[in-house]
Amino acid sequence: MALRIAMEWLGSCSGCEISFLNMGEELMALLEAGVEIVHAPLLMDHKYYGQTGEGKVLTIPEADIGLVSGGALDEHHLCVLEEMRRKCTMLVALGTCATHGGIPALMNGRDRRQSLQEVFETVSTDPGASLPDVEVPASLERVYACDEKVAVDLLLPGCPPHPDRIVEVLHSRLEERSLNLSSRSVCDTCPVERRGKGELRDVLRFFTNASYDRSKGVETMRCLLEQGYMCMGPVTLAGCAGGQAPRCIEARVPCRGCYGPVRREGNQMLDMMNALASNGINYRSVVDRRSILRFSGAHGRLRPLRK
Repeated sequence: MALRIAMEWLGSCSGCEISFLNMGEELMALLEAGVEIVHAPLLMDHKYYGQTGEGKVLTIPEADIGLVSGGALDEHHLCVLEEMRRKCTMLVALGTCATHGGIPALMNGRDRRQSLQEVFETVSTDPGASLPDVEVPASLERVYACDEKVAVDLLLPGCPPHPDRIVEVLHSRLEERSLNLSSRSVCDTCPVERRGKGELRDVLRFFTNASYDRSKGVETMRCLLEQGYMCMGPVTLAGCAGGQAPRCIEARVPCRGCYGPVRREGNQMLDMMNALASNGINYRSVVDRRSILRFSGAHGRLRPLRK
């Protein structure tokens, strides 16, 4: 069967689109098998309002699958997202910004106008610079994940998602079979040595190296959480390494939580507090517990602190 794909990016860095291209030979095989890309700002010149601007409303071609990266930060993003929902039979939120807010949603924890003002004052050479208000989309009150604004058929998190996961989604639709994506945590796929919790201790900041033997494989290193480091493996969805050892762990550093919560509605901050306590670590010693939501601050998780 032929499979038409439309791609869009909202408030994102284009890392998810690069991951799409990193499918490499798999992408070429999919194109030969009947996949057709009908809209993708990264790859083709397809105007929202017609190639010469003759259109009156924003239009995206109809597609079987829509891949949307990034969350909704302004009225333009929302307009594009709603058009993708109308035109795509299956809508996929691609990447953690689209599924849970990602790094942009860190702004949800601060006063939005103050944050924008600080940004524009920083990048402007005009000491009296103010927020632009001419031909600039109106900002939304906060950063939204895609499923907060429209119905989403599939969440495919990752910063960015591993190319293998994108391949599996496209193959499942092309071959008209059920989708087979892992729902395990990073800990479930981590090969390190576990010895159980020790004496109660405070959380270690990663200013010093973890304990491990450089001459041996990662499977000989003791679990970083058991060593006292803030490793978010227990509360983070696996998939960053395409079946290999998690990428952060392979580099001997703690998981930062970039794939978002294991459960769609999970709260990484609350779940991580429980994980620390169960490993004999004093959760009260966490310097900034709100930072645990660095990749999942949408869905009302992060809010400005009351003064």
